[in-house]
Amino acid sequence: MPSMDVVSELEFFEVNNAIANTVKEIATRFDFRGHKVEVELKEKDKLIKLSAESDFQIDQVRAMVEANFIKRKMDPQCLDPQKMEASGKEIHQTIKLRDGLDSDTAKKIVKIIKESGIKSQASIQGEKVRITDKKRDVLQEVMALLREQKLGVPLQFNNFKD
Repeated sequence: MPSMDVVSELEFFEVNNAIANTVKEIATRFDFRGHKVEVELKEKDKLIKLSAESDFQIDQVRAMVEANFIKRKMDPQCLDPQKMEASGKEIHQTIKLRDGLDSDTAKKIVKIIKESGIKSQASIQGEKVRITDKKRDVLQEVMALLREQKLGVPLQFNNFKD
């Protein structure tokens, strides 16, 4: 019976490359010369820490991070910017990286499939949703349906078995 998994995974080597490109770009930009602007990736915590001297610079750096994510063919929906915090002369912002499907999003995916009238089976298995059906074409319809939805997380479809 054909099946597939719906997941939301980050490739951390690509995230690392995007952050490295952002750091290089900051070093070459004229408007950041002489200013303390830092971008730090914490892989274990799934965080990106931005720090600069003004909120405008933080916004610029965040836009650069998003642009580099797009260049590396990663969906910028996996970035979850938190509120800016001031400490002394610096302003900090933490960006959480969304990796994996949380239970609420997985439930939404199952609900969308059931409400669409497609007769496939969807089951939540940890941080993924497994979808099975008798026909491959139905699984492709489910893919198209889920791509149209705005769930706030990037979705990938893998483990497609016939």
